Amino acid sequence: MKSIHRFLLIVFFIASAVTAFASDEHDKHAHHDTHKNEKFEPGNFIMDHIADAYDWHVFSIGDFHATVPLPVIVISEQSGFHMFMSSKFHHGHSEYNGFYIAQEGEFRGKVVEKIGGKEVRPFDISMTKNVIAMLISMIFLMWIFISVAKAYTRRKGQAPKGIQSLMEPLILFVRDEIAKPAIGEKKYEKYMPFLLTIFFFIWLNNLMGLVPFIPGGANVTGNITITMVLALFTFIITTFSGNKNYWVHIFNTPGVPWWLKFPVPLMPLVELMGVFTKPFVLMVRLFANITAGHMIVLAFVSLIFIFGQISPMLGYGTSVISVLFVIFMDMLELLVALIQAYVFTLLSALYFGMATEEHH
Repeated sequence: MKSIHRFLLIVFFIASAVTAFASDEHDKHAHHDTHKNEKFEPGNFIMDHIADAYDWHVFSIGDFHATVPLPVIVISEQSGFHMFMSSKFHHGHSEYNGFYIAQEGEFRGKVVEKIGGKEVRPFDISMTKNVIAMLISMIFLMWIFISVAKAYTRRKGQAPKGIQSLMEPLILFVRDEIAKPAIGEKKYEKYMPFLLTIFFFIWLNNLMGLVPFIPGGANVTGNITITMVLALFTFIITTFSGNKNYWVHIFNTPGVPWWLKFPVPLMPLVELMGVFTKPFVLMVRLFANITAGHMIVLAFVSLIFIFGQISPMLGYGTSVISVLFVIFMDMLELLVALIQAYVFTLLSALYFGMATEEHH
């Protein structure tokens, strides 16, 4: 009975904390709006949190917003190269050198300038939150793997120790459960560096996306441009690894009636489309699963505001139920973070195996 009481007290405490945090976040976004009396819009609240940003929000207290400014690097059609810190925008309200962050429309949340009375996007290569988060994860992974490699060299023939003992089962899992069965005993080794890289990169960034404070909180794997690049690497490696048997199966599929190949090359077209749809599915699956998880969590947080507008007490009451669902979703997201890294790596390995399979 005591344990139940403790659990309820913890849930109430977390609910109060989430309500206060979410209230600060709502105030932050309301501060951006021209119409301060506007009702809470859960759609904007959710999209603002899963989208990329030019600064890294740390916390808010009333009208004070602690953020880490990031470098804005743009090339304008009319004024050329510009580089400055995002703090020049003063939370989206000010212009700097003719540039500002659009608050609505097609380019909402992006740096724009006005040319001929129209909002125009400059060539934008800014160091955004997602870019910095990727760099942090890359540095972290390099440090781990270089440390593990040095440990193997230094302690050759000895039992793994420290971080080496943590990483070895994971590396062996990728090798024995993904690479070998999908690609084959003879050819898997040359694909291992790529498979290990995408597995740990996706898994680490999935986990970092669940952490609500810096250096976490960036929606890296929920950004379709990033998943597109990862899928593009898989597509390029698969295409250049394809042997004669692979291309014969695409353009002259064995066992298919000739009238499906000539005069209208129906089967070759279907097979060729499959070459492009496979990486497309890889891209969308990772993006959609990670984004959906974040959106569901934020939707539960939004319920606090929606009911809070009706009655403050109703908002606090809803916060307890919302937090319970948020905790459940976060536990589920921990599992999803690993599953999505595994699925992306497994499918990539399967495509490599299909490309290098010999004729039987």
